[in-house]
Amino acid sequence: MSLTNTATRYGTVAKTLHWAVALGILAMFPLGFLASNAGYDTAEQLATKATLFSIHKTLGVTILALAVIRIAWAVTQPKPVALHPDRRAETFLAELVHWLLYGSLVLVPLSGWIEHAATEGFAPIWWPFGQSLPFVPKSPALAEVFATIHYVLQWVMLGSVGLHVAGALKHALIDRDATLRRMWFGRTDAGERPAPRHTIAAPTGALATWVLAFAIAGASGLFSHDTSASPGPAPLRPALAQVESDWRVTEGTLGISVQQFGKTVEGSFADWTADIAFDDSEGTGRKGDVAVTISIPSLSLGSVTKQALGPEYFDAEQFATATFTAPITRTADGYVADGTLSLRGTEVPVTLPFTLDLSDGTAHMAGTTTLDRRAFGMGETMTDPAQLGFDVQVSVKLTATRAGGS
Repeated sequence: MSLTNTATRYGTVAKTLHWAVALGILAMFPLGFLASNAGYDTAEQLATKATLFSIHKTLGVTILALAVIRIAWAVTQPKPVALHPDRRAETFLAELVHWLLYGSLVLVPLSGWIEHAATEGFAPIWWPFGQSLPFVPKSPALAEVFATIHYVLQWVMLGSVGLHVAGALKHALIDRDATLRRMWFGRTDAGERPAPRHTIAAPTGALATWVLAFAIAGASGLFSHDTSASPGPAPLRPALAQVESDWRVTEGTLGISVQQFGKTVEGSFADWTADIAFDDSEGTGRKGDVAVTISIPSLSLGSVTKQALGPEYFDAEQFATATFTAPITRTADGYVADGTLSLRGTEVPVTLPFTLDLSDGTAHMAGTTTLDRRAFGMGETMTDPAQLGFDVQVSVKLTATRAGGS
C-alpha cells in the first residue's frame, strides 16, 4: 500500500492522519463538555475538573500538531478524483466542508491554547514545553476574548464534522460507492478522471463561513465584555479604612504563590494596610512594630480566585480580614518581623525576614516567607501536594515615607 496519494486512492499517510485526528475530535467534544460542566465546590471536584481540562488541553495541542502535518500533506499531494464530478454542487460542498475542517482543526485548539497561555493557573498542559506562548501576556481580558473565539469556532467545527459524517454516510448507504472505503486502510481504487488541482474556491468559501460565524457571534453580543453596566455581585466587604502610621505606604504589593498541578499560580491582595512604627537609627535590636490588615476578598489568584475565596480555603465570607502583627528587629544580617498571623480564625507564628533600603526619609522594603496552608485548615481534603502544594510563598514589597517628611 503506497504512502502517497494517487488520482484514484488515498495513501497510508493521509489515511493515518485522517483517522488519528477523527479519534481525537471524537474524544475532545465530550471531554470539553464534561470539564466545563464539572463541579468545583469541593477539593475533589476541583481536582477532577482540572484533570479533565488538562486531558482536553493536552489532546488539543496534539490534534493541532497532527492537523498542521495533515494540511501540509494534503496541499502537497494529488487529491483523488471525486467519484461523481458531474454533481458540481455536491463536489464543491464536500470540498468546502473539508477546508472548514482543516481550518477548524488549527483554529479551535490554537484559540484554546492562547486562552490557556493568557490565564493564571489551573489545569496545565501535560507536556515538558511550558505553558506560555510568545507574545501572549497574562491577561484575563485577552483570555476571555479567546475563550469566546474558541466557543464560536467549536460550533463551526461541530457543524463541519456533522456535514462530513453525513456526506460519508450518504456515499456509503445511498450512493453505495467507494468514497468511504477509499479512505479506509487497504487498497481501494476508485475514479477514472485525473485528480483535479487544488483551487482557492473552497478555502475562500471556508473563510467566508468563519467571517459569517464571527459576525453572528458579534451581533449576538458574545464579544461584548463591558461590565460597566453590570457591576456583578457586591463585594463581601468594603475597602479597608486608611490607618494613621508613623510611616505611610505609598506603593506596594502583597503577593502569594502556590504550586498547582506542577505549575506556579501567582496572585495578590489589592486591599491591605500597614501601621508601621520604626526607628531608623543605627544599631541592632528592636526597632519598632508593624500591624498589617488584609482584605481577603480583594485576592486575585488567576482562574482559581473564586475557589480560593471559598469555604475550603480562605473562606472570605466568614473571615473577611487577616492580620499580621510583629515587632521589627534589626540583626547583624538584616531585618526580621517575627510575629503572629491571624487567618481563618487561626493564629500561627510567622517570621518574615526582609531587606530595607533607607534614604532621605523613604524606605524600600522587600521580604518573603513561606507558610503551610494546612496550619490554617486550608484545603484539608486536598492531601496530594502534586495537585496542590502545601507551601504558600508570601512576598511583600513596599515603599514608605516618614509621616510629615523629615
